Amino acid sequence: MELLVIRQAKAEAHGHPGGDAARALVVKGEAQAERIGRFLRRMERLPDLTLTSPLVRARQTAERLCASAGVSSPVVQPWLAAGMDPETAVRELGAFAAFDRIAIVGHEPDLSALIEHLLGAAGGTIEMKKAALTGLELRGAGRRARLLFHVPPSMQGR
Repeated sequence: MELLVIRQAKAEAHGHPGGDAARALVVKGEAQAERIGRFLRRMERLPDLTLTSPLVRARQTAERLCASAGVSSPVVQPWLAAGMDPETAVRELGAFAAFDRIAIVGHEPDLSALIEHLLGAAGGTIEMKKAALTGLELRGAGRRARLLFHVPPSMQGR
């Protein structure tokens, strides 16, 4: 399985009156999310399924990138919320083994920790900037991975 790991795009600042989970994308973040979708379409790496954190900013990122890419709407997964544990993510991803390519949209530092876990890398070696995209090939029931690519937002084009 190919796993596309996507950090949510730029959102409102911390201190939102509705709490962290209610922070929405700003205009720049909306454009970043749409750019990810266009990039995936151009590179012919469209996901068969997109899973997203339930937090507003991640859901909005996933919805915009799916619309821009022309793929099915995302499916909310509570385990992708902020604070995700890499072992939990690996276990949960196992339920989607029938798909060839899955995208997950979530948060930092969770996504970096997941990528490091799958690559067997030391902590602090991966940094997922907002709207960054990393492609992994999962091996052996998803316990290990091979890095296919890492694309920061500045390299995704327009």
